[in-house]
Amino acid sequence: MHIRVARLHAERDLRVEHDEDRICGPGEVRLSMAAGGICGSDLHYYQDGGFGPVRVREPIIVGHEGSGYVAALGDGVSDLAIGQLVAVNPSQPCGECEYCQIGQPIHCLDMRFMGSAMRLPHENGMFRETLVVPAIQCHPVSSGVTPGEAACAEPLAVCLHAVAQAGDLSGKAVLVSGAGPIGLLTVACVRHAGAREIIVTDLTDAALARAPAMGATQTINVARDPDALTPFQKNKGHFDVVFDCSAAGPALRSAFAAIKPRGTLVQVGVTGDITIPLNALVGKEITWRGSQRFHAEFNTAVELISTREVDVRPIISHSFPLERVTEAFNQAGDRSQACKVQITFQQLDESARNGK
Repeated sequence: MHIRVARLHAERDLRVEHDEDRICGPGEVRLSMAAGGICGSDLHYYQDGGFGPVRVREPIIVGHEGSGYVAALGDGVSDLAIGQLVAVNPSQPCGECEYCQIGQPIHCLDMRFMGSAMRLPHENGMFRETLVVPAIQCHPVSSGVTPGEAACAEPLAVCLHAVAQAGDLSGKAVLVSGAGPIGLLTVACVRHAGAREIIVTDLTDAALARAPAMGATQTINVARDPDALTPFQKNKGHFDVVFDCSAAGPALRSAFAAIKPRGTLVQVGVTGDITIPLNALVGKEITWRGSQRFHAEFNTAVELISTREVDVRPIISHSFPLERVTEAFNQAGDRSQACKVQITFQQLDESARNGK
């Protein structure tokens, strides 16, 4: 049987094509995909052919945020049920390298991450009608949770990991720079962690309009009011913690000026080389810490989505069927309207689900 997939061939060359379906083997699960979110890295692949040194060098099925219904179980899989909705963890550390052995699987030397062009051959992703994965990567969500919500587990896990880098946030004053999907989910995680004040900055009103629903106590459009953070620089700074989700030079300079001495700046957004205010970093004894991906946080993300302790629904702005995937990517590139844009998949009939 053939299935439809969204395969990127080169910059701005995204095609819906047919691919061979697979039957699941021992320890594997076959999913009928339900929803998949377009991530910033997917968008960079489509718009620019990659980001930084990571380039699309061969055709790749994109997508690493996804959910699906269990359609078939391989031998030895007993903890999942046919028809169950699951969130799919795209991360596959090897478990054998030196970093996996010391409890740092995020830094695995042989990491396989779905929908990633880092390796060659590339790791194909989730924008496909069916997907066969190891059962360990399937995390059931509770009844009542939609496929779109379940597909947000991956970006939420990224943000949970970032928030964990900052330590205890109870009663803290926090600044989040950038109100895209990752910034907004970071806001939700910061609120869940107990921060007393959460100020969010961005360049567009459309992005900021979603921030209060995610937990922001104040929003600032720094394009319209570039001096709005100046009062927070008084007495060497106001914020205990800053999460930079923008990776924009002006935002970082403002963050260094507004953070307290010995505050923590967690770098979530990525970009190329930029100029940094080194004197402020040293003079204020700021801890500037990077954060990438996740590990155990994926399961936590599924739990928070299942209970709606973190409600991801306000960030989901658009959904498109697979056959309109190019339109979906173009929409995702329009920050004046879009936040989290998702692809939906037509559910296969029972005979097709079981590979008959």
